[in-house]
Amino acid sequence: MKNRPDYVAHACLLLGVVLFALPVWLVFAGSTQDSNAIERGEISLMPHLGGLGIYPDVLLHGSMGSAPVWHMLMVSFGMAMAIAVGKIVISVLSAYAVVFFRFPFRRTAFWVIFITLMLPPEVRIIPTYAVMSQMHLINTFPGMTVPLIASATATLLFRQVFAAVPDELVEAARMDGAGPLRFLWDILLPVSAANIAALFVILFVYGWNQYLWPLLVATTPGLDTIVIGIVKMIGVETQTQWNAVMATAVLALLPPVVVVVAMQRWFIAGLTEGDK
Repeated sequence: MKNRPDYVAHACLLLGVVLFALPVWLVFAGSTQDSNAIERGEISLMPHLGGLGIYPDVLLHGSMGSAPVWHMLMVSFGMAMAIAVGKIVISVLSAYAVVFFRFPFRRTAFWVIFITLMLPPEVRIIPTYAVMSQMHLINTFPGMTVPLIASATATLLFRQVFAAVPDELVEAARMDGAGPLRFLWDILLPVSAANIAALFVILFVYGWNQYLWPLLVATTPGLDTIVIGIVKMIGVETQTQWNAVMATAVLALLPPVVVVVAMQRWFIAGLTEGDK
C-alpha cells in the first residue's frame, strides 16, 4: 500500500512558514516605501523596486546619525564568532578534564559548573560589570565578549558525549602512544564534530542577538552592535526614518540565516545523533 501524503501535517507546516515569513516580507516591503507612509500605517505588501536604494545608503552611511550598517554588522559578527568559538573551546577543554583526568574534587568542580545554570544572567550582570571595570575592559571588544564565553550548558553537552566514548578506545589510544592532546584532537573532536557544529549555530545566533550586555559595557558608538544600532535609529525627539530601520533589520537577518543554511546538515545531525 502506497503511503499517502499527510495533508494535515503539510498544512500545518505551510501555516508555520506563512506565520514566520509574513513579518519578514512585510519588513522587506516596508523598507522600500516612503517613511511617512509607513508612519501613517499606509504600508503595502508589495515592495517598490525604486526604493531599493535605501539598502546601499544605510549600509555605507547609516541613518539618523548612526554608524554605517556595515560597521555594526562587523562588530556583531566578530562578537558572535568570539562567543561561539570561545564557548566551544572552553567547554570542550572543561568537559575533557572532568571526564578523562583524575584530580581531587573532580565531581565537585563539575557540579559547581552545573549549578551556574540555576543563576539567571541578570543576577551576574552587576558583579561582572564590576570585574570588567576593575580590569579596564569597559568600552573594549574583549569586555563585550570575554564574560560571555563560559557555558555550563555546552560543558554538560560535551561531558555526555565524552562519557559515551568506550574505555577500549581510550586504552587503544594509550597503547598507540597517543598523549592527552593527540587523543583529544584525533579522536574526541572528530567524534564530536556534529555536536560542535550544532552548538556553533546555536551560540552564533545567541551572540548575534546580544543586547543587554553590549548596551551596558560599550557606550562608544564605534562598538555598537547591529541590534543596538537598530534601537538607536528609532528616533525619540526626531522623526524616525522607518524605511531605513526596516532595511537595517533585513540586513541584520542575513548573517545568521546564512550560517544556519550553510550548516544545516551538520546542525540537524548534531541534534538527532544518539550516543556515539
